[in-house]
Amino acid sequence: MGLPIFQVDAFTDKPFAGNPAAVCVLTESRDAAWMQNVAAEMNLAETAFLLKQGDLFNLRWFTPTIEVNLCGHATLASAHVLWEAGYLKPDQPGRFSTRSGLLTCERKGSWIEMDFPAEPEEKTAVPPGLEKALGIAARYVGKNRFDYLVEVDSEDTVRKLKPNFALLGEIPTRGIIVTSRASSPGFDFVSRFFAPRAGIPEDPVTGSAHCSLGPFWKNRLHKDEFVAYQASLRGGVVRVRVAGNRVILGGQAVTVLRGELT
Repeated sequence: MGLPIFQVDAFTDKPFAGNPAAVCVLTESRDAAWMQNVAAEMNLAETAFLLKQGDLFNLRWFTPTIEVNLCGHATLASAHVLWEAGYLKPDQPGRFSTRSGLLTCERKGSWIEMDFPAEPEEKTAVPPGLEKALGIAARYVGKNRFDYLVEVDSEDTVRKLKPNFALLGEIPTRGIIVTSRASSPGFDFVSRFFAPRAGIPEDPVTGSAHCSLGPFWKNRLHKDEFVAYQASLRGGVVRVRVAGNRVILGGQAVTVLRGELT
């Protein structure tokens, strides 16, 4: 028998939207080189690998080119697979041992809530080439341990961005979050996420970016709960709740492919 592998669209309630992730359920430990090869073969923004260890699942995330320390949409996809395929009972939480510590997921009706660490940014100087690469004037630039966060003047500016990915890839960071207050009804803020250095020119919906966006917009909008939209071509909705040094991310997910890795 081969290893079960799934493709899941995360942060959406319909197929062919949101952010696709592959989820591979392991029966024994595999080395990082093998997992990186599988991720390159799947050629999605993230491939997640799950291995049951007691009452936890060890969870690792790989882009087509690197292993990453935190990934929201592939965690959402992983929890969705565990419940849908019967690895967890409907009322059992998903508990994951990861490079970013213990992460937990719970079902809330048709939504899944993920308990993640907050990753607040701090104001920083604009790195050379950033505004040229994005083709915009930044209203604010901050940085956390993963990414730069760039605030711009409007949702229209966010949606119309056409970055120069070659120039953007020269900036030494995992990724660049671009955000503004939302003008579309029903949303508090919008964003896009670019990570050419990680092999992902634009990520469709980035859960981990909202670990920074949540605290950022809490300080500006003076509230704790948000509905966010990531305005990529595929698009996706993220519910965000800031709770001290944690951020609760809510999303939906749909399985689009089931198979075996031979």
